[in-house]
Amino acid sequence: MSEQRNVLGGELEPCGTDPLTGFYRDGLCASGPEDVGSHTVCTVVSAEFLEMQRELGNDLTTPRPEFAFPGLRPGDRWCVVAVRWLQAYQAGVAAGVVLAATNVRALEVVPLEALRQHAVDVPDDVSGLE
Repeated sequence: MSEQRNVLGGELEPCGTDPLTGFYRDGLCASGPEDVGSHTVCTVVSAEFLEMQRELGNDLTTPRPEFAFPGLRPGDRWCVVAVRWLQAYQAGVAAGVVLAATNVRALEVVPLEALRQHAVDVPDDVSGLE
């Protein structure tokens, strides 16, 4: 697979390994031709986000061992389908976004400004946050 970039233009950083996320279950929100849904937005899921997803028929809380899926709890990091994140954003229940781990392909669906509004990235050097 070719090098994957994030929405900030850098190398795609890992989203989460506990539970192991990503379309390819490699911890990255990597995407390729097989990933028709574009599982490209690295989120920190909230209870409200999970509830809305369940209402839309996208149950992310029930374990599905046959897909090596443990079920998510609020605070978990997960690569979600860009359209699903955008629906939640439009409904006012968007999950937090880790920009450095969100694939640039998400921008085909979601405006960067919407992602930035919900960014939860913490820079390595926090001295500039004071």
